[in-house]
Formats: sequence, C-alpha cells, structure tokens
Amino acid sequence: MSTTIITEHPGWHETPTGEPVRIVEHQGAAWLAHWETEREHLLLRALDRTEGEQPPVAYTSAVDLPTTDEGVLLLDELVSLGTVARLTNPSLWDAITTALLRQVVTAAQARKRHRAYYSAYGYTFDTPAGPLPLVPAPEIVLELTDDEFARVGARFNAKGLRAAATAYLDHGAHWTTLDPESLIKELVQVPFIGPWTAAAAAADFTGDHSVYPHADLAVRTWAGRAAPGLTLPSAEREFEALWRRWAPARTNLHALTLFTLTWGSHARITGTGGTPHHP
Repeated sequence: MSTTIITEHPGWHETPTGEPVRIVEHQGAAWLAHWETEREHLLLRALDRTEGEQPPVAYTSAVDLPTTDEGVLLLDELVSLGTVARLTNPSLWDAITTALLRQVVTAAQARKRHRAYYSAYGYTFDTPAGPLPLVPAPEIVLELTDDEFARVGARFNAKGLRAAATAYLDHGAHWTTLDPESLIKELVQVPFIGPWTAAAAAADFTGDHSVYPHADLAVRTWAGRAAPGLTLPSAEREFEALWRRWAPARTNLHALTLFTLTWGSHARITGTGGTPHHP
C-alpha cells in the first residue's frame, strides 16, 4: 500500500522538481527532511552535525481509521491515502510560533506570514529548495521592535510571540516533558494563547491529532471537499460532536483528523481556501 506525506506545516517547501523539503531543529541540531516521492521515503540528513538522533517520523495506517456507515463516503476517500507519514515537529517552540502565526488569518495568509517572519529573523541553511530558515529563537523575538514585526506582516502577532517567548524561556524545558492534554493546559495560561492555538501546537509537537481542534474550519472544509456527497454540520459544536461520534476511540480520532488534513494538504491550491484561526 502507498505512503503519503502530510505537508500541512507551512515550513514545508518544494524542490525545483516538486518534492517536499523542510528543515527542523532537533536536540540542538538542524536537519533537512526530504520526501523522495518515487521511493515514498522521508530522507533525513543532519545539516550542522554528524551525530545525534534523527527527528521522529510517525506513520499512521489506514487501518486506524474508524468504521462508520454514516461517514463511509469520506472514509473511502481517506483510505486511498494508504499510510500517512508525518514529520513530528521536534521543536515545541516552532510549534507554538507556527500556531500563533496562524491566528485570525487564512491558511494562505498564514503561510505567507510564516515564511516572511522565518526568513527575516531565523537562522538560514542552504537546501535543494534554496535557503530555508529555522524558527526565530525566543531570545531574538524579545529583541524585535514593533516595526520589525510589521515589516514581515506580523504586527498583530507581536504581543503573543513576545509573551510566548518569555514563557518558553521560563517553562519550555518542562513543557516538552508533558503529555498532550497537560501541555494544552499549560499553554493556555500564556497570554494570547487560547484553546485553538494551544491544541494546534500540542498536536504538532506530540504528533497526537486526537487533541487537534477538530471543529477547525480546515478539518470541516477538507472533509466536505473529500466527500462532497456527504452532508456535514456547518456549526463547530455540531461538527465536533459528529467527529467524536464517528471516532470515539483515541486512535481512530487521531487517524480520522490526520488523514483529513493530509487529504487537504495535497488538495490545497496555492492562494485559495483556508480559514481564520482564533486564539
């Protein structure tokens, strides 16, 4: 059965031949992740060290999807993805930053803002897709002026990023040891980080999409497009209830959400679609 890579994180770019690449920081080292399409394999290569553990990659099989007659039109489409491979974000700080930058704007706008902010203030490495940056460090964030945030279209995010940077420097080491639910509870204590942002960051960092904000319009949109013959609730609360009814087990809920977002990451048309995300 085939393997499909999910590239929903805005840090993914493409090589001239269209293969996804991304750089991440893991245990103090920078790594290049390169999805080899023909081999259906994620190649990981250290950029600034020759030792250390590779970043974690999670594989979720279609057998983990729930079985429900009510959602069979969607499930039949998702099964075609085979196994989903996801580069679990090894940097909690990157996960928090990314979730904050996704607040209020559409997915396309968030991607543009994310890339501008990282390119301007993150440490950059040469890759097959050109120069790619890591997340700007918390210490750098605390030195940026309002004008420097505004220069990359992130003035709205300045207070949130500063608050998160201060909290991360104080508590980040502890946060990385927490389970997803405990991490969410800690993150929502930080100013400007609400339930959506905390849940999105926790899912990104832990790889557990059973805690992802399932009522997010992105999930609802891609589910509807994947199965246009299926009538889905438009209201968040009703959709969340439906989603959990279809997948009452944690493993099934994770797979259902992950596969729907994976389908969307491949169906996304540049510059269209997306959703404003609230704190």
